[in-house]
Amino acid sequence: MKLSSKARYAVMAMVDIAHYGEADPVSLSAISLRQDLPLAYLEQLFNRLKKAGLVSSCRGATGGYSLSKPRTEIRIYDIISAVDTPLKATRCDSEHTGCQAAGTKCMTHDLWGELSRVVEGFFKNITLDDICNRRVKGMTGTLFERVA
Repeated sequence: MKLSSKARYAVMAMVDIAHYGEADPVSLSAISLRQDLPLAYLEQLFNRLKKAGLVSSCRGATGGYSLSKPRTEIRIYDIISAVDTPLKATRCDSEHTGCQAAGTKCMTHDLWGELSRVVEGFFKNITLDDICNRRVKGMTGTLFERVA
């Protein structure tokens, strides 16, 4: 399972805003420089993030983007969902269809489905504030207890 560049870049950019943008909006060019991300790609991502209600924009010489709600309320899952399709480890189109040609589930279907649920739960339990305050390391035991 691999996280897409869209998802990784969006999370990196949102953490940048959460860290540097508490007082003033943050320009995409500043994020691009600090995070070494392509500016044109950030522009595309921020259109989606804005549409999802995660950021707001401000025009002008000191313009840029701000978080639309406190960083304690923005979950990593929300960011990933805004810019990309949800992560999944199965090859099924939905939970109700099978992954094999006959419409049946393969023998490892439940294993991959559970992995998808654990990853989703992990991202749903981490906020931008957790990342800014470096509270992610060592969280997996606690997160697995919350997901279970």
